[in-house]
Amino acid sequence: MSNFDFSVLFGGRAGDGIRQLGQLWARLLARRGLRVFLYDDYPSLIRGGHNFTVVRAAEEPVLAHRSRINLLVALNREALERHREKLSPPGLILYDSSAFEAQGIGVPWKEIVKELSAPPITRNTPALASVARTVGIPLSELEETLSRDLPKAKEINLSVARKSYELTPEGTLTFPRPSCAPYPTLFGNEAIALGAVAAGLRFYVAYPMTPASSILHYLAQHGEALGVTTIHPENEIAAVLCAMGAAAAGAPAMTGTSGGGFALMVEALSLAGQAEIPLVIVECQRTGPSTGVPTYTMQADLEFVLSAGHGEFPRVVLAPGDAAQAFSLSAKALTLAWHYQTPVLLLSDKHLSESLFHQELPLNGVEKVSFKAREEQGEYRRYEITEDGVSPLAFFGDPQAVVKITSYEHDPYGITTEEPGAIVRMQEKRLRKEKGLCAELDRREMISVEGEGEVALLVWGSSRGAALEVARRLNLRFVQPLVLKPFPKRALSEALKGVRRLIVAETNATGQGARLLRARGFRVDEVILKYDGRPFTVEELEERVSGVIR
Repeated sequence: MSNFDFSVLFGGRAGDGIRQLGQLWARLLARRGLRVFLYDDYPSLIRGGHNFTVVRAAEEPVLAHRSRINLLVALNREALERHREKLSPPGLILYDSSAFEAQGIGVPWKEIVKELSAPPITRNTPALASVARTVGIPLSELEETLSRDLPKAKEINLSVARKSYELTPEGTLTFPRPSCAPYPTLFGNEAIALGAVAAGLRFYVAYPMTPASSILHYLAQHGEALGVTTIHPENEIAAVLCAMGAAAAGAPAMTGTSGGGFALMVEALSLAGQAEIPLVIVECQRTGPSTGVPTYTMQADLEFVLSAGHGEFPRVVLAPGDAAQAFSLSAKALTLAWHYQTPVLLLSDKHLSESLFHQELPLNGVEKVSFKAREEQGEYRRYEITEDGVSPLAFFGDPQAVVKITSYEHDPYGITTEEPGAIVRMQEKRLRKEKGLCAELDRREMISVEGEGEVALLVWGSSRGAALEVARRLNLRFVQPLVLKPFPKRALSEALKGVRRLIVAETNATGQGARLLRARGFRVDEVILKYDGRPFTVEELEERVSGVIR
């Protein structure tokens, strides 16, 4: 196994193109054959403040960033002062010598841009060129990345890059060029979007709310090619009702939001449960409560999502931890919603949604949306009482069926009823779906497990990357449930067989995941919590886990 593991931190103000700079660097290295991961940190500002992006590269797969860095690229003095302590010896510093003076390698990026009459935003391109030169990447590889990823402004970016490359001292580092398969680089939200499309998504509607907004942006940008219609309505209530309307008309639909937007959708969630409408909601958590810290991460909406809505009805809650899981579970969310005609919630967060992953996606064998269709003969009963609780579906516009959808309790035809026996029969009919859901989801493949140690580190959602690496380093058993409702008690019990000590790590203040485990009869020995709006880094989690297993 190679020891190559190199992290670069790019820092500057909002508006300096820091995120794009990190993406360009990550994709350049991915094309070189390295495996990459990108973490993005930014305030809720359009201009000013402090933004930084960390790109980690290795010859082995990486799913998390580290606290320590090897190269700091500072577009302003604040970036240097904030992050120089993170440098691992003999760390390197690259900075804009036309903006400030410091110890390190200074290159006049701002002057280069001005000299070549380039737009000010292109200052990130000469910074990228300096990084490439410092670590020994040929100019031709940099030019290929700029040409492919910045086609609309290719020539001016190539000009400033060449000038900066020429002015940057040649470094002594040499990056390897391993023979890695050409896996895609994509953000967690892009994987969520593509997974749903693979399963048959035809309609996406959402009101923008960080960190879910990029699902809407991505599908709107590529909707024609992907066969998806997108709508940006006036608010989250309109979004969820619009998605339900599309599903009622026969179009597989999805909506996405964060905690505050989901709060507005809760009444409609109960409507979907009562009316048995296939509904997928992507809930991308962020630091709360209320507006909270909108551009930072937290896993604090678990209990809210598990129990939101009035009344009792079946629901599914899935929690991916990386891009590959986001793809497969997004597809599964859509197929489950349609097969069982019930709401499915996909629980993400800022760290998963807005981090860049470099993984192979499970493209083969993606299940497509299917449903129990109405029979051609006889009078149509939308809510027909069945053994498995799933009724045949017909849609508005079917000349052979009168389709009634209602929020009231109803009889099999959809006619409102207040008769005690009818109420009991319909409640029991809906809840019978849970038996099928449990049979499908309480299975070993819905638990990600690695290792056989007697001490287990259990996480859910986006803590996967750091925890998996820590578990490998400390020889622990790694356990991650992918489904949180219906709770996979049998499968999790099997995954934890032989474990004498269970450690749970999550990014919230009260241990919601640990509390869920205890409520289902599992003994949790240690709980490691982080709730400052930032995810676990590998070193941080390793230190805290090591502290409790000594």
